[in-house]
Amino acid sequence: MIITEFLNDNKIKYFQNEPLKKHSTFKIGGLADYMVFPSNLDEIVRCVDFLNLNKIHFIVTGNGSNLLFSDEGFSGVVVNTTACKEIKVEGEKIEALCGQSLGSIASSAQKLSLTGLEFAYGIPGTCGGAVYMNAGAFGGDISSVFDECICYDTSENKLVTIDKSGMEFSYRHSVLMDRPTLFVVSATFKLTRGDGEQSLEIMKTNMKKRKATQPYSQPSAGSVFKRPEGYFAGKLIEDCGLKGFSMGGALVSPKHAGFIVNTGNATAIDVKNLIEHIQNEVYKKFGVKLECEIRFIDN
Repeated sequence: MIITEFLNDNKIKYFQNEPLKKHSTFKIGGLADYMVFPSNLDEIVRCVDFLNLNKIHFIVTGNGSNLLFSDEGFSGVVVNTTACKEIKVEGEKIEALCGQSLGSIASSAQKLSLTGLEFAYGIPGTCGGAVYMNAGAFGGDISSVFDECICYDTSENKLVTIDKSGMEFSYRHSVLMDRPTLFVVSATFKLTRGDGEQSLEIMKTNMKKRKATQPYSQPSAGSVFKRPEGYFAGKLIEDCGLKGFSMGGALVSPKHAGFIVNTGNATAIDVKNLIEHIQNEVYKKFGVKLECEIRFIDN
């Protein structure tokens, strides 16, 4: 196939018929026709240019921490950015490629006594995904430290820079969600000089809270639902008596009702059915519509 020739000629790592469940924190998903692993910005651009030019169906992902892949897999190419990990530091700014983990960026900042990213330690996403959804925790979010990002525009085959005002950040939202032809290739965070030891203590405390209150060791995609205004999704679900409720292999976590975990053999259909059931029950009892944080990746 033409894609195989291109990848071999350009020495870009790839696998055929790759199980998506190996690349999802949910551990769910069928086979992708191709999964490609560019290792730097140049390889990302060359790969996406080629796919666009040849009208080959593709998606760009990180480590799959906020995704639910289809049981049927993905017909096309999954561009997996997790090998793109370069970090650059200039003064109080940190620039990271899209595939670097948010936790590693936070750790790098702490070692340099740069503060502002403590909230991000323990969030299992990558830089690109975190910017895309304005990830946050413990009262902080990406918008609070964001400076600018470089995105690839697949509609024009070019790199574009977007500053903070252009990102239109809001709760778990950025302009990228409304412009599917754009994806993040790198982001720059503007931090503040501070006390590295104090930052480390905050990060350790936050991690302890995570492990004590969330099903940290079980396969999941993190918080399933956005926080409804005036409520907490987990509390609403628990008050509906759904904590510990399951459908197939998908279970509402007994530890935190805002999480759905894979007990070992869950399918994407199990998770979708459970999500729909939760939404229906919460709406019936409280009149609140729960909106998903998780992205569903189908063909």
